[in-house]
Amino acid sequence: MKPTVVLHGYEVLKEALIDRGDEFSGKMQSPLLSKESQGLGIIFSNGETWEQTRRFSIMVLRSLGMGKKTIEDRIQEEALCLVEALRKTNGTPCDPNFLLACVPCNVISAVIFQHRFNYNDETFIGFMKNFQRIIEILTSPWIQLCSAYPVLYCLPGSHNEYFKILTEIKVFILKEIKRHQESLNLSNPQDFIDYFLIKMEKEKHNKKPEYSMDNMIATISDLFHAGTETTSTTMKYGLFLLMKHPEVTAKIQEEIARVIGSHRSPCMQDRSHMPYTDAVLHEIQRYIDLIPIPLPRKTTQDMEFRGYHIPKGTSVMTCLTSVLNDNKEFPHPEKFDPSYFLDERGNFKKSDYFMAFSAGRRACVGEGLARMEMFLILTNILQHFTLKPLINPEDIDTTSVQTGLLSLPPSYELCFIPN
Repeated sequence: MKPTVVLHGYEVLKEALIDRGDEFSGKMQSPLLSKESQGLGIIFSNGETWEQTRRFSIMVLRSLGMGKKTIEDRIQEEALCLVEALRKTNGTPCDPNFLLACVPCNVISAVIFQHRFNYNDETFIGFMKNFQRIIEILTSPWIQLCSAYPVLYCLPGSHNEYFKILTEIKVFILKEIKRHQESLNLSNPQDFIDYFLIKMEKEKHNKKPEYSMDNMIATISDLFHAGTETTSTTMKYGLFLLMKHPEVTAKIQEEIARVIGSHRSPCMQDRSHMPYTDAVLHEIQRYIDLIPIPLPRKTTQDMEFRGYHIPKGTSVMTCLTSVLNDNKEFPHPEKFDPSYFLDERGNFKKSDYFMAFSAGRRACVGEGLARMEMFLILTNILQHFTLKPLINPEDIDTTSVQTGLLSLPPSYELCFIPN
C-alpha cells in the first residue's frame, strides 16, 4: 500500500499544484464515492474522462454567460428573490440556511435546466434537502470510519440512505433530460443539457464515448454539489461573522450607500469601487477555511519532488489551512481582519496566499460564479437589512464546527431588520 503524502505551506503547494499541476492532477477514489460516481463527472473522474468533461463543461458554462452580464442578470434576479423572502420574515428570528442555498442552486438550475424554481416549490425543497442531507452524511463520523474500513459498508448505516438519496437525485435529473430530448433544437442549444445532448449525438460513433448519459448525470450532479453547498455555507458563516463584528457591517453599509445608494440594485461593476466589501468577502473565506484539506489528489506519474521519489498513484493531501493561516502573510490568522486584503491607502490588495478555491488544474471550476454570487448576495442583503443577533455580539463564538471535511458555522438564528 502506497503512503500518503501531505503537502503544506505556500511554497510547497504552489510548486505542486501550480508549477507541476499536471503531475498532481489525479483524484483519489474513496470506496463510497467511487461506487456511485463510477469515475464519471468532474469531481471524481481522472484521465481522459476528466480532461474532456472539465474542458467541455467550462466551454459550455462560458457560452451560457459565466463571468458575463447574462449570468450576472440571473444572480441579480435570485438575489432580489432572496431579499423578498427575507422581507417576509418581518424581522422575526430565522435560520437563513435554506434561503441562502436557494440563490446558488437556482442560478445553476437556470444554467443547466433553463428555468428556476419558486422557493416554496415542493420538488425544489426536496431537491435542496437531499443535497444538504448528503453533506451531513458525508461529514458524519460513521462515513469517515467506513472510509477507513470499507468492510463496514456491508452493515446497515447512513451510507444506505446516501445511495437512496443519490438515486432520487438521478431520477430528478433524468426527468429534466427527457424533457430536453423532446424539445431539443440541434442548431440552437439553450442550456447545459442541450449542449451535452448535442455533443452526445456528435460523439455517438466513438468506440469509447466520453459523452454518455451516465456522464451527463454525474456532471450535472457535481455542478450542483460544488456550486450550492460551498457558496451558501460561506455566506451563512459570513453573516455569522458580521453579527460578531457590527463595526465591519457598518463599514460595508457605508460603502454601499456611497457607491450604490438605495434606488438601484448592486451590480458587478460596483465591486471595483468597493474595496472594503471585497476585502471582507476574501477575509470571510480565509477565516472560515471552509475546506481545510480537500479530497485527496493522486500523482499521475512517477516523479521526484523536493528530494523525494513519489510513485504514480500516490495519495496526496493538500493542507490549505497552512496557507490561509500563514502568519507571515496574515500576522494574526486566528483573528477576523479584513485589513489583510487592503493596502495602506484602503485599496483592495490581492494575496497569492488566498487559496480558498484551491489552486492548479483541480481548482474550483465555478470560482468566478461563486465570487459573483457572494458579492451580489451580501450587498443586496446589507442594502436592505440590518443584521440583528439574538445575543450580544461579544458573546458570539465564531469557532467552527469541524466535520472532517468542512468547517461549518454553529447553528444560529438572526433577525433581518429592514433598513
